[in-house]
Amino acid sequence: MNQKENLKEKFKQALFSTIKVISDNYKLDKKENKNLSSKNFDFFEFDNLNKKEDYIKLRAETDSEALKIKFSNKKIYQKNLPSNSACRKLYDISEKIRYETLGSKMLKGISKNLVDNYNYKISVKRKDQLKSKDDVPVEEAFELYMMKKFLDIKLNTLSEKILSYWEKDFESSFEKHLSYLNKNVENQDNYNSKFLEILKQMEIFDSEDDNENKENQDSENLNNENKDQENQNQAQGEEEQKKQEESQNGLDSEYDLSEFKMDEQLVDTDSDKQSSEKVIQKMNSKNGNNEYQVFTNQFDEIAKAEILETNEEISKLRKTLDQQLTSFQDLITKLANKLQRQLLAKQNRAWEFDLEEGLLDSSKLTRIIIDPQNSLSFKKEKDLEFKDTVVTLLIDNSGSMRGRPITIAAICADILSRTLERCSVKVEILGFTTKNWKGGKSREEWNNKNKPKNPGRLNDLRHIIYKSADTHWRQSKNNLGLMLKEGLLKENIDGEAISWAFNRIKKRKEERKILMVISDGAPVDDSTLSVNSGDFLEKHLKKIVKFIETKTDIEILAIGIGHDVSRYYSKAIKITDVQELGDVMISQLSGLFENKKKLN
Repeated sequence: MNQKENLKEKFKQALFSTIKVISDNYKLDKKENKNLSSKNFDFFEFDNLNKKEDYIKLRAETDSEALKIKFSNKKIYQKNLPSNSACRKLYDISEKIRYETLGSKMLKGISKNLVDNYNYKISVKRKDQLKSKDDVPVEEAFELYMMKKFLDIKLNTLSEKILSYWEKDFESSFEKHLSYLNKNVENQDNYNSKFLEILKQMEIFDSEDDNENKENQDSENLNNENKDQENQNQAQGEEEQKKQEESQNGLDSEYDLSEFKMDEQLVDTDSDKQSSEKVIQKMNSKNGNNEYQVFTNQFDEIAKAEILETNEEISKLRKTLDQQLTSFQDLITKLANKLQRQLLAKQNRAWEFDLEEGLLDSSKLTRIIIDPQNSLSFKKEKDLEFKDTVVTLLIDNSGSMRGRPITIAAICADILSRTLERCSVKVEILGFTTKNWKGGKSREEWNNKNKPKNPGRLNDLRHIIYKSADTHWRQSKNNLGLMLKEGLLKENIDGEAISWAFNRIKKRKEERKILMVISDGAPVDDSTLSVNSGDFLEKHLKKIVKFIETKTDIEILAIGIGHDVSRYYSKAIKITDVQELGDVMISQLSGLFENKKKLN
């Protein structure tokens, strides 16, 4: 171990010791807690400590984790956990601020680390579009509000502007309760239960809570009706149960993803609407009323990256990405060369043996020594037929990817595109998000139609083409910088995005087709989840992935940035930093090009 690695390991051990001391838990490295051992603890960006702020951030995150262990009781947390997903995000922020407030009062060093890190976090906030309330996620503004009220963080001009869009809502709900919350910051049960009560009374969540309560009642009534019907007709009940089991195990074998598609234009034609509606009806009739559906797709769009922003802004964002790439230039060069050598080797290297002419096969000379009557053996290098290949990179462009995750994803796309094109492998780069935070025009239409129950997906999709397979990297490289535009990153509805990418790659003429998804976790859309079941989007994602994995010849692989996505994809790996990209991409891509997929 060199000196630099030795220092990092010592720093890591020091941080882990800090966690044990602050948390008053000296058994963290026991077997029952091995996920929190010094070897396995997930030190975020530990291998990328380049400046003072990186160290401050790491120390603050370490302190926060220790305070969570010390002051946050899981049972109390779960007891008061809101059912509404939007409320749950605010609840999580409030609990984090609560135990960090206790830590700040406990030790001045902890207070300094947390305050310095929050101040740095505020200073690097960059908002390209702040025109209305819809441009600011409620959880982002609420974190600023809680920092200001409980940790006495002084907000800068930009942060004040972000908070200003929501501050009146927060003040009307929280101002009269702040004194109580401050007095009970040490009593988690009182604090959490009061906070839950406040959330339930907040006007911005009223409609969602009402819908959820109605849906729960309807669900109970429906279950009772189903039980009565089963008692009356047992045979029919058994048949329905079989259908439900089939839907849980995967997509119906007759379900064709090609029907569930959007053309490479704005999705506003009657034929597109009819096509999607037919598939939804087909899925519902075969698999039951709780299957995936879309309230409306008339506001969805598929856009080429260059039309979403001016050329000047796209070039500026590309320069920002290039600055991030500079520190990894050596790594990128080594990776590109190594990956290229491996892929080219798989394309060309093979030998024919026991020929009458060619190069002398020295491995067979022992036969002649043993028996001179044997003839000489020759070998000849032959060209292997390397399957014409296309790779689609589908990148999660959600708000949770902001900052380092989306930068890593953009770097992934840039490296893979350049490297694979050198090996005559065509690459397509796609992105997926939504046009709005709160459902947009889809939700407005739903409201105008008296909020019908179980509407299904309730937001306006935005699917982005950064680079088509037939376009060279040099012609599209500026588009990749658009991923760094924060105003673009909103919600993520993964299942439909994968269906879209699948339909695009399926039409390609190449023999081998690989779909690589780069994401940071589960699909999330507050507008949709507030009026459907909590696993509505996840179930759809799992079915789409399972269908592709088992019923098609397209190979699908996922790279989880900071999160394990193996529960959705059978081929999945997790990375936390660009430093890990080298081994990950070489091993995974080499495996893909080496092994043929076995279809069921």
